[in-house]
Amino acid sequence: MYSNYFGMDEPPFSIAPNPRYLFLSKQHREALAHLLYGISSNGGFVLLTGEVGTGKTTVCRALLDQLPDNTDIALILNPKCDSEELLAAICDELHISYPKSEGTRLKDYIDALNDYLLDAHARGRNTVLILDEAQNLGVSVLEQIRLLTNLETDCSKLLQIVLIGQPELLTQLQQPELRQLSQRITARYHLGSLSRSELEAYVSHRLSVAGVQGRLFPVSTLNRLFRITKGIPRLINVVCDRALLGAFVERQNRVEVNTLTKAAGEVLGENNKTGMSLNLWQTVALLLLITTSLGWVYQSQLKTLSAPWLNRFNSSTIAAEAPPTAVPAVPAAPAVPAVPDKPLSTVLLATQTWPDNSGRERNQVYAYRSLFQRWGVEYDPRSHPIVCRYARELGYDCLFNSGSLDKLIELNRPAVVKLGNTFGDFYATLVAIQDDQAELLLDNQRLILPLSDLQPFWRETYTLFWKLPPNYSGMIQPGSQLDNVEWLSRQMALITGRPADNFRQDIYSPRLVKEVKAFQHSKGLLADGIIGPRTAIHLNSATSQSVPRLVQDG
Repeated sequence: MYSNYFGMDEPPFSIAPNPRYLFLSKQHREALAHLLYGISSNGGFVLLTGEVGTGKTTVCRALLDQLPDNTDIALILNPKCDSEELLAAICDELHISYPKSEGTRLKDYIDALNDYLLDAHARGRNTVLILDEAQNLGVSVLEQIRLLTNLETDCSKLLQIVLIGQPELLTQLQQPELRQLSQRITARYHLGSLSRSELEAYVSHRLSVAGVQGRLFPVSTLNRLFRITKGIPRLINVVCDRALLGAFVERQNRVEVNTLTKAAGEVLGENNKTGMSLNLWQTVALLLLITTSLGWVYQSQLKTLSAPWLNRFNSSTIAAEAPPTAVPAVPAAPAVPAVPDKPLSTVLLATQTWPDNSGRERNQVYAYRSLFQRWGVEYDPRSHPIVCRYARELGYDCLFNSGSLDKLIELNRPAVVKLGNTFGDFYATLVAIQDDQAELLLDNQRLILPLSDLQPFWRETYTLFWKLPPNYSGMIQPGSQLDNVEWLSRQMALITGRPADNFRQDIYSPRLVKEVKAFQHSKGLLADGIIGPRTAIHLNSATSQSVPRLVQDG
């Protein structure tokens, strides 16, 4: 219901697994590394535990994507069964034939499995058994699973087993009856919740993938979200989804603390004396949706909203306006007096104001028009009201970020920046930096001022465009087998000077990952081998002269 209202391509906080929204925190990457190490070390068991909703299934899916092509996988999602049923399920997953009659014995399943594993080993294939929700397994079943690791050759185990479960599994493994199994675990990791900074990155990542270019969750709201959810991703998704619905119903342009608190009270069952009930929220949202489809009420309300993602561009205003030639007139009072030793551009920023909402709306229109022009695109907001969706149609994407001016300079791209003075916030396009001087386009007027003069107006929010890799549908992860891996290999060949066909082109192999990590390290990025927006931006800068740059001598 709220997707169109906030300019989203789709709801960003669905609890259904979607690889486009994959977010691996430092903990998730460490957990994944432990699993990969345990499997590659040819040991017996690998253990991953964590509280409900911390992302164990997310890590499991990432693991499946990174296992080598010569790996056969038996994935058991609901192992609450006895030994015979579990062995039958494993055989079914691996397409192993076994006698199917009332007289089938455990030995029949094990013999069939052993024959299969020996044949697979002779063909150079590895077999991995993944048991999710393993805390549901009884002691006798876990002991039977341990016995499967006895299937081995003189130098290697024929079956690698991954146990994934809740903390209760750790308690089970401490029982004396399971001490042999516990001793065979070669790698183990307990997955905790997200930290406060990781929570903010997680929320920002999901909103960015959904096409949102504004800060829908202020810092105070994120602080409250962390206290409520304790950093558990599944709870974050549920609460944020309901909070966005609440903001939509209440006609807010962002999620305030009280809206989030109401949403948490509804979905988590907390006491909430002032919050609107879920049924009422849904009813009001449905009514709003109906009136929107009928084309009345909503349009008149929408004109009064000033947030860019609610009313990005007022079509009637744009159609009627004449191209501006100057910054709107500065009011005589209460204008900030000019300081003699400050350039005129600095004074204009300090005194800039708009008397009504339409002026502020045009201000952001001009900012994005100017940003598109830096990429050689003439932008008409009447035809393409959702900026980032239009950018993706052209092969670019938006990166919304919060941070210092130095962080933006590191990315080295022109950007729409949020500035502010005593009269309020406004937008400009930062198009160039040279010799410690910033060049801004503010309502189509060119301003040049020292970087030190720009800092007092900086609001630590900016949006830039970046060029998408071919066929890019999400972060390129190590082990991926995607069309854009060939593009990545060519990029690294240009950077390292090696022959372009030196590596296999269709798999993001360990050797290519090593090159990417070295490149990330040289740019001060997290060396995780994952190609996200920031790494892609630096790759474009290193291999292409056609992308616009912020620092002209960079």
